[in-house]
Amino acid sequence: MRSEVEQAVVLLQRGDDEALERALALLQNTVFSFSMKVCGQRQDAEDTMQEVLVKSVPYLPKFDSPRALVVWLYKVAKNRCLMSRRKSKFAPKREISLEELMPDRQDLQRSDGARSVNPETVAIRSEEAGRLRKAIHKLPPQYRIVLVLRDMEGLTDEEVAEITGLRSGTVRVRLHRARLFVRKELMKLGKPRPRRKVEAVTPRVVATQPPRPPRCKAMFAELSNYLDEQIDDSLCNELEKHLDGCGPCQAFLASLQSTIEDCRRLPVAVPDRVKAAKLRSDVMSRYERAMAKRT
Repeated sequence: MRSEVEQAVVLLQRGDDEALERALALLQNTVFSFSMKVCGQRQDAEDTMQEVLVKSVPYLPKFDSPRALVVWLYKVAKNRCLMSRRKSKFAPKREISLEELMPDRQDLQRSDGARSVNPETVAIRSEEAGRLRKAIHKLPPQYRIVLVLRDMEGLTDEEVAEITGLRSGTVRVRLHRARLFVRKELMKLGKPRPRRKVEAVTPRVVATQPPRPPRCKAMFAELSNYLDEQIDDSLCNELEKHLDGCGPCQAFLASLQSTIEDCRRLPVAVPDRVKAAKLRSDVMSRYERAMAKRT
């Protein structure tokens, strides 16, 4: 989605109406896709797309930085999506603790015994995509926003922090707990299947070696940082040493990695072409009338 925003900025720098309308088409796709992931309802996503486009047109020519436009655009869309969800039957606002996301023995065994899938697979099957969307929409809004922005829209921790008003450390905490929550929900629905093996994982080890709760729990909080390569060398070495001797943690890490990859590969929703074209036409007409009054 970031590439669409970059293309839009290039078009906006041309300064003509045709380029502006083409830029709007790109930004429509970005806003609609994001809104569908957050709201889960096409009507909410269409309403968000309309409101964001109408609000953004007077400001778009001022943006010459894709990053600045990304932050502004997602911030406006995020606020509108959260308002829509409060009107709908959204997941309740609550905090998610690491304790409630800790796996039990059966969970770990299901993770390890699941069938592997070729990591080169391009698309998620529609049934899997439906389960993933359902799991994401069960997340409390404050966690869902972070997961969508970071793992599904491809923004950095710093950009997510700027959009949400959170500290970067809080973004990392919420991202990790959101990933764990989605993974747990998918496991209840018979998913995920590890897509890439973690070294030294064998079903025999998981089946015979009991978990070591104190050490496992200490490592548990760092798994997202480990997968995102955001821990220092000493902690990384300590975690990898633990993983080498702990089959259950290896299996859990593989299933978490599978969940993250599926979030990143979830099919993108696109707006109805006819409705999107009509909206652009209406927005451009309003903009042209407003500009004419100024001259």
